[in-house]
Amino acid sequence: MMRIRVLWPGKTRKREWRALEEFYLERIRQLESCELMETKEARGLKEKAVEKIREIEAQGLEKHLRDDYIICLSEEGKQLSSVEFAKLLSRLAALPQPVTFVVGGFSGLAPRIRQRAALVLSLSRMTFTHELSRVALLEQIYRALTIRKGMHYAK
Repeated sequence: MMRIRVLWPGKTRKREWRALEEFYLERIRQLESCELMETKEARGLKEKAVEKIREIEAQGLEKHLRDDYIICLSEEGKQLSSVEFAKLLSRLAALPQPVTFVVGGFSGLAPRIRQRAALVLSLSRMTFTHELSRVALLEQIYRALTIRKGMHYAK
């Protein structure tokens, strides 16, 4: 059985986004083991303190990164179709370690976190809010798992 972990800094505060996250997490968990971890978020800093924010959030993320197969999300990452993503997850299902997706906060990820990644993945060349990115990632994981298992998923 594949073990999927999703890490991101901070809690999702708006209940509408949280509801969508829970919606997809529930469906993912019907197909595979999936754990969501919300790590320490940098708070009280001005947006221009990007490096300080990334450093604080990197420290929180690192506490949960082990020998996992790490996939970081970044707008500069590799883009895959849903079918290509499903094929990737099928290959990764054979690994003994968890597949861990790491989503940055509004300022992105510290370079050292990205360097630990086996893959840097982009959901789109467009920029999304981190809340939308979180939901889009969970939806794509669910979609890929349904493709992988030959289940019908509405297009």
